[in-house]
Amino acid sequence: MRVNKKYSCLPAEEKGIHIINIRAIEDIGYDQHESTLLNSLSKNPDADCKYGLYFRDGKRKVDYILVYHYKKSSAAKTLSKKVHHNDSSVRSTKQDQPLPGKGVQLEMGESEPQVDYHEDDKRFRREEYEGNLVEAGLELERDEDTKIHGIGFVKIHAPWNVLCREAEFLKLKMPTKKMYQINQTHGLLKKINSVIQKITEPIQPKVAEHKPQTVKRLSYPFSREKQHLFDLSDRDSFFDSKTRSTIVYEILKRTTCTKAKYSMGITSLLANGVYSAAYPLHDGDYEGENVEPNDRKLLCEEWASYGVFYKYQPIDLVRKYFGEKIGLYFAWLGVYTQMLIPASVVGIIVFLYGCATVDENIPSMEMCDERNNITMCPLCDRTCSYWKMSSACATARASHLFDNPATVFFSVFMALWAATFMEHWKRKQMRLNYRWDLTGFEEEEDHPRAEYEAKVLKKSLRKEYKHKETDKEKLTWKDRFPAYLTNFVGIIFMVGLTFAIVFGVIIYRISTAAALAISSTPSGRSSVRVTVTATAVIINLVVIIILDEVYGCIARWLTQIEVPKTDKSFEERLIFKAFLLKFVNAYTPIFYVAFFKGRFVGRPGDYVYIFHSFRMEECAPGGCLMELCIQLSIIMLGKQLIQNNLFEIGIPKMKKFIRYMKLKRRRALDHEEHVKRKQRYEVDYNLEPFAGLTPEYMEMIIQFGFVTLFVASFPLAPLFALLNNIIEIRLDAKKFVTELRRPVAVRAKDIGIWYNILRGIGKLAVIINAFVISFTSDFIPRLVYLYMYSENGTMHGFVNHTLSSFNVSDFQAGTAPNDPMDLGYEVQICRYKDYREPPWSENKYDISKDFWAVLAARLAFVIVFQNLVMFMSDFVDWIIPDIPKDISQQIHKEKVLMVEVFMREEQGKLQMLETWKDKDKKKGENCNNHSPRLSRSRSGSLSSCHSYPLDV
Repeated sequence: MRVNKKYSCLPAEEKGIHIINIRAIEDIGYDQHESTLLNSLSKNPDADCKYGLYFRDGKRKVDYILVYHYKKSSAAKTLSKKVHHNDSSVRSTKQDQPLPGKGVQLEMGESEPQVDYHEDDKRFRREEYEGNLVEAGLELERDEDTKIHGIGFVKIHAPWNVLCREAEFLKLKMPTKKMYQINQTHGLLKKINSVIQKITEPIQPKVAEHKPQTVKRLSYPFSREKQHLFDLSDRDSFFDSKTRSTIVYEILKRTTCTKAKYSMGITSLLANGVYSAAYPLHDGDYEGENVEPNDRKLLCEEWASYGVFYKYQPIDLVRKYFGEKIGLYFAWLGVYTQMLIPASVVGIIVFLYGCATVDENIPSMEMCDERNNITMCPLCDRTCSYWKMSSACATARASHLFDNPATVFFSVFMALWAATFMEHWKRKQMRLNYRWDLTGFEEEEDHPRAEYEAKVLKKSLRKEYKHKETDKEKLTWKDRFPAYLTNFVGIIFMVGLTFAIVFGVIIYRISTAAALAISSTPSGRSSVRVTVTATAVIINLVVIIILDEVYGCIARWLTQIEVPKTDKSFEERLIFKAFLLKFVNAYTPIFYVAFFKGRFVGRPGDYVYIFHSFRMEECAPGGCLMELCIQLSIIMLGKQLIQNNLFEIGIPKMKKFIRYMKLKRRRALDHEEHVKRKQRYEVDYNLEPFAGLTPEYMEMIIQFGFVTLFVASFPLAPLFALLNNIIEIRLDAKKFVTELRRPVAVRAKDIGIWYNILRGIGKLAVIINAFVISFTSDFIPRLVYLYMYSENGTMHGFVNHTLSSFNVSDFQAGTAPNDPMDLGYEVQICRYKDYREPPWSENKYDISKDFWAVLAARLAFVIVFQNLVMFMSDFVDWIIPDIPKDISQQIHKEKVLMVEVFMREEQGKLQMLETWKDKDKKKGENCNNHSPRLSRSRSGSLSSCHSYPLDV
């Protein structure tokens, strides 16, 4: 056995039996299924390898795991064999195979086929692939003697020379020996920072990585030629577990299996079922007695616990364990949650202002005043009767809580808040890039995906069949045209389906309102609008949650048939489709209430009908803003509570329980499995595989839309988002640490396409809020009345000004109320909300001049508001630099220090060369000073003098 010196720092061998002796026992054909001898020779061999974290020798660390299924029959004889490749061993601790030429009887009495060609093909591919991995320098060890029936594991270890080679290929920045002082603040700023640190000390996580640093190691892309620059005093910890797994994964993707004209990396092998899973290991257990300290346990205590919800996140430790991409997600989520705090405070103040001024609001007081005796026209044909405006008093007072002058200020504030948030994140991102040594990092083109390679292979085989000589094939737009057409038709159909469902809910609202209006009780009639709105919103919520899951699957399928070349291209296309469908799904009902409800109603005597029987919905006398608020709040809170939290907790628990029951059923077949403790790779195999960050980002982006797009109608949206995110951070953290397999660490310097989506939503929010304030609320009509029509400069008479009159004798035949005396008196004139000429006018029921004055004011407000807020947002964007000044100085300082290091190295080399030249020159002079006789008689001495530099 080869024992490398580099493993000397790892756990020493036990005093029992040497590993070579165990292998000698295997060589003589001893059946390892009988573990009596091993147990007598070693107390606990699993403890020596830390229960799967190391190879059986207890020295080589497991960097990656490959999992495969194999057929294991009870009548098969246990065999152990050992395969050596280039001085590296691929060990099989237990392999159960049927004896050649003999069939095996199954329990049900059926005979198993002599040869399973499909399984043999997979086994041959695995053997070839693993042989190629060994040729690439990796060391493998197989384990089929596990507690999971029919599952085999291949443990992979990357030795030091492979790690160095791949780190150089990947241009990984590693810390050098050179350390430098980080620029510190001075004077007043230093005192302020020290005070802030003391105040925030209780909410700081207790991890070493989170403490403020005064010195930093200079980092440089790793190079084998310049190993002397790096601190290699402890080679075992120089490359951490995250980096080691990343390096192994790159080799796995690059290594191919070429049998049967296939060029397959690990992604293709996983897709074809040759391997069932591939993942790096967690660092150890996170709970239980006598658990060794590890990063996973620390993360569980200081991050993935609801008890530390008030603390900052240990982002540097998250990055160290999960990689930069996941670290950036949680850093972005933390910044977003922090920025929601001031938005929530301002939103609460706006809401309290509405509560404080509700009794001083003249329009709502006029609507609630029964002395006005305003009789309103029926809300539906025949079954609905005339009604008093004062019956809508509660709705009018509630509308003022959200429809008041403060909401305009809040809309402007939230637009500036969105711009400030984006700038703050850019600066935070630059700080993280500097801290994580990502400055200058550029993403290289990724390996082609398995599906893309398979498609290209199929295309090339077709051309070979037609005897056409072609260059290296690739997929063109002609090959993808059917997929593009399917994508276009599919997306249009899904958007149309969403519109159809919203239209169906509208029909439900209209028909339900007409049915409830038949109720004879006055209390029932007064609550018709609220009942219909609430039930319709709940239906919308259920449909949105169901369609969200459906659209997620459809978006993935549409992206798969496009066959993008790389994983990055696949992810970006998937994000675009999923966001488009989920955006339309979540916001279509809200857009309807905000901009379409009550706009195309018509007027009494000339209503607009759907299917010639259903009248279009009208807004309440106080406007549609209150209904918009109810719609927005229920959908937002429902999605957050049900979809984001219950689903994230419930579905993983259910999947885990199903896997547990399957394993329990398998375990009943074996007898000794209850005695053994599970290895680390077996425990991790039972966890849920990591499915990417797209679902996590998507739910936050949709929430960001709820917070910014219609914030004028619901100032408490930031508060509910803040409360949700405080739980969401710990929920996601717990899921990553305890519920999921450890994902492969991916380097990234930003959040990618999500930043552009956030910027787009921020710009769209300005436009939508301008239209909500202008067209959905009564803010503009009030201003127009106050400055153009009010006789005494107050809002007295505003309600009467917004109502038009209708002569009940002008009803169309069959549309008048069945009970015209329902109010106890005969009604001749009823009122409705619109700007139209009265029935005694020459142009009765035509649109009045007041309507055009209000419309002009509304359009003018949209233009002014939009341009003003856009200008202010761009000004905030311009005035705040993307890169903090201290970070730019530190980056410049690093470059200067790096140049100094290399200059000193060059000077050292030159001095060494000059020293050698001087020695050579002196040696030559000494040789020339010898006598000619001596030189002639001892000619060899001269040659030996001149050979000195060569010897050196």
